[in-house]
Amino acid sequence: MIQDMIRSKWSSLSDRLQTKWNKLTDDDVKRSDGDRHYLAGRLQERYGIAMEKARVEIKEFERALR
Repeated sequence: MIQDMIRSKWSSLSDRLQTKWNKLTDDDVKRSDGDRHYLAGRLQERYGIAMEKARVEIKEFERALR
């Protein structure tokens, strides 16, 4: 359910997302379009963190949106 909410509000959330993870490029954010798996991969690549850590950070970000 949260995934659907994120996709529907993606354009307004993209600014918040780039504020939290400023190493993501505009292209990273645009291409992810609310896709957790893609976003986790970009976080892993840009920040040099484990995939599981990236997933945890995304879940925390989603919780903060509620």
